[in-house]
Amino acid sequence: MAQLTSGPSAAAPRSSPLALTVLALLHYQPLHPYGIQRLIKQWGKDQVVNVEQRTSLYRTIERLLAAGLIAVRETGRDPRYPERTVYEVTEAGRQTARRWLEEMLAEPRQEYPEFPAALSHVLMLEPAELAEVLERRAQRLAGMLAALDANTAAEAGHGLPRIAMLETEYQRAVLAAEARWVAETATELRSGQLTWSPAELIAFAEGQ
Repeated sequence: MAQLTSGPSAAAPRSSPLALTVLALLHYQPLHPYGIQRLIKQWGKDQVVNVEQRTSLYRTIERLLAAGLIAVRETGRDPRYPERTVYEVTEAGRQTARRWLEEMLAEPRQEYPEFPAALSHVLMLEPAELAEVLERRAQRLAGMLAALDANTAAEAGHGLPRIAMLETEYQRAVLAAEARWVAETATELRSGQLTWSPAELIAFAEGQ
């Protein structure tokens, strides 16, 4: 990655989980982009922040640098490795990170996930077809819950305090609620308690 140089301070970029995470990690120590990505994975933040594409991390760093929220600390020059620019958070970055954090914690946002969007179009399926795909989802959710529980147990075994695992605790609560709803809905579909027919839907639409 070419060295970035900060220019005149621009308006603060829009908050995002990745931008907040970069500022939070730099709050602890100066880091180069590879170090940021490594810590995100080591600390399990990749479960809540998407860093699959390294370019998204670099673009986020560019935006934070242009806004004056981070600054270049130094550029490492080791002949064994590519040139690495180390970044540090600025005072403006610390203040912005705190504001973003408080806003994200306090203000629910409409995030438009895929599952509710798909549920809004289930009338394209027959009841039995919907039951089948929901049962498949229930199985995958059960696997995700089991993996999450195993990971939580391992972290607790290392003495990690609860405050450091709140995002995992929240994820589990949300997953468990979804798994319960999906299983109950699939059961209602199989029993015929929840059903529909094209004729009923046409009659409903014509009556509006």
